[in-house]
Amino acid sequence: MVCALGIEGSANKIGIGIIRDGKVLANVRRTYITPPGEGFLPKETAKHHREAILGLVKSCLKEAQLKHSDLDVICYTKGPGMAPPLAVFILIWSL
Repeated sequence: MVCALGIEGSANKIGIGIIRDGKVLANVRRTYITPPGEGFLPKETAKHHREAILGLVKSCLKEAQLKHSDLDVICYTKGPGMAPPLAVFILIWSL
């Protein structure tokens, strides 16, 4: 059995999911919402993702009833997308 955690956050939404042998065990996400009439900017979007990512990973693991040691692989969006939000993944996994 292969268990994978996947992260997608190339724009204003960050989503984290866990699948095992093709079955979705968890799928959590958070969207960065700007004031009406304003678009989302890469720097602010990256800040949102940095503040959300660890909590989302914890929520995802809890929903899937798994520990991080149960994961076989971590997948993430490398691109295309906005560079600052994508760089969040590199920062988090280097800790």
